[in-house]
Amino acid sequence: MLRTLDYRRPNYPHDTHPALVPGIGIDEQRRWYSVDKLVLIIAGALTVAFVIWGLTAPAQVASVADAAFTWVTYNVSWLFNITAAIILVVMLILAFSSYGRIPLGKDDEEPEFSTFAWISMLFAAGLGIGVLFFGPSEPLDYYTDPPPMTNEAETTEALHYSLGQTFYHWGFHAWAIYALVGGAVAYAAYRRGRVLLMSSIFETLFGKRRTEGFAGQIVDIFAIVATLFGTAATVGIATMQVQQGVTIVTGWGETGNTALIVIIAVLAVGFILSAVSGVARGIRYLSNINIVLTLGVVALVFIAGPTLFLANLLPSGLMSYLGNLPDMMSRSASWGEETQEFQSWWTVYYWAWWISWSPFVGIFIARISRGRTIRQFVLGVITIPTLLLVISYGVLGGTAMWMRSEGYPGFEDDADGNLALAPPEVFYTVVENLPALAAWVPLLSIAVLLVFAITALDSASTVMGMLSSKGSQNPRSIIVVFWGLVMTGIALVMLLLGDESALEGLQQLVIITAAPFAVIILLIIVAWFSELRTDPRAIRLRYADRAMRNAVIDGVDRYGDNFALEVVPSEPGQGAGAVIDSADSAYTDWYQRTNADGEPVDYNYRTGEWGDGWDPATGEFKAIIAEQDSDPKEPEGEGAPDAETPRS
Repeated sequence: MLRTLDYRRPNYPHDTHPALVPGIGIDEQRRWYSVDKLVLIIAGALTVAFVIWGLTAPAQVASVADAAFTWVTYNVSWLFNITAAIILVVMLILAFSSYGRIPLGKDDEEPEFSTFAWISMLFAAGLGIGVLFFGPSEPLDYYTDPPPMTNEAETTEALHYSLGQTFYHWGFHAWAIYALVGGAVAYAAYRRGRVLLMSSIFETLFGKRRTEGFAGQIVDIFAIVATLFGTAATVGIATMQVQQGVTIVTGWGETGNTALIVIIAVLAVGFILSAVSGVARGIRYLSNINIVLTLGVVALVFIAGPTLFLANLLPSGLMSYLGNLPDMMSRSASWGEETQEFQSWWTVYYWAWWISWSPFVGIFIARISRGRTIRQFVLGVITIPTLLLVISYGVLGGTAMWMRSEGYPGFEDDADGNLALAPPEVFYTVVENLPALAAWVPLLSIAVLLVFAITALDSASTVMGMLSSKGSQNPRSIIVVFWGLVMTGIALVMLLLGDESALEGLQQLVIITAAPFAVIILLIIVAWFSELRTDPRAIRLRYADRAMRNAVIDGVDRYGDNFALEVVPSEPGQGAGAVIDSADSAYTDWYQRTNADGEPVDYNYRTGEWGDGWDPATGEFKAIIAEQDSDPKEPEGEGAPDAETPRS
């Protein structure tokens, strides 16, 4: 024991060398949870004001949104393109670097979920409303009206390129963005013991005081606003698709804005019941069933449709994606006005949408990935959902393009020579041309879309409740309901702004609100890498590398082939840790344990015991401390220290 203590320095917290800290889980810390009034008031006031403005003066909002959208796409579209490209490259480098072996949890922690369960939940995050809406319509759009400077419309080349372009928008780049946010949040919570907030990622950059103060609150406000508009776009798209399904099933013809309002109201009621009645778990189980049903619909289309054609098209479409990836990544406004317009309405919109969704999806996948290494996490998150989407979009989009080329009814041009089908109509038109599915799939799709939308509202509102409750994993129901109602209000405003082209209204506001958050996303890279550099495992790897190199050189020089390695003391500045100042605050401050008021408390990392007797399992102080006239229990209620069970 004396030999172990020889190298310790008195200013190490808890007399523990930073290379020996096993990590800290969020449930091991002590903190006060309460509503963050500043975040709630600012974010709530801004978004509620927007909803009121949109409902009372929609024409004015549309004009301002159009002007802002034009400015952003012509002046800031490069930022979205660069952000998506940088994140994909950085995440792949991170996965294959030595940092990839760092766990998103403590050193000895096993993954919380089995690999099969984890993959299933990634499927849940990867699938949703987009499959039935964009799956058949987006490839068809590129097939009949290819991206500028690519291929002639409705040719064999356009057929394959259209799938590659679709996979580009929904594949690796999207999930790299989610992996960045999710990985950084998971690392901060399960390795460094911080709360599940976006601002927790930036403690290394801002410092603890600023992160828990105004600078961190600004980050969380931007995260709330981005999530609100990104998820509202999803709810709006689901509403459009449900409206089209109702029209087909009932035969009512055009239903107009009244139907949109009714559907939004149904979603709001379903969400409120889920949020306040404790049926959220049931809704999530039903959502998982919906995923199975959605995959089932894709499989049925594959079987009932042009099976042999699709079997050949899917691998060709995937190779078109991989082969044309550098070319698609190089497209920007410098390619001309037509490319600029295409980028604005497609690529930039998708990058903005994924950035907007990243706090919501990122926190979700962080919650299910505790205990996995960064390498497992990054490669799994980027590849598994992408593969699923390649199959789903390839089947639905390939069938739609095949029906167009074969002259199936419903796929004709309008009087102007353009495809007459609107995006919400494409899926139902595909189904109508497959008699075995036409009778019941439209009705099933309405139910699937409604439950997916309610689940998205519930989950996203919970995340925003966390962001406005200082990271509490069980925010108050009233706050969750508030954010859900604001979100449905934004979705309604977006749809009404779009008039006959509702999708354009959705796209405009998503791009506008995501622009500031793109800068925050890039800062996450800097903040996360700064922390990984001081991670205990990273320190040990640097020690091991230097010690091994020194030992081998010295051993060969002194003994030739006949030497072995032994750990012995070295002169100061000559040992394995010579390149690291292990007493620097960057290495030691983060693992100093504190009580709920932020005051330092002694802690034994070997036994897991707190110096003042606090027990994280019960949230109470041990009886032996109480016998010494200490307060046996912290105050309860909203402001009490909480070791919560996360709501997933």
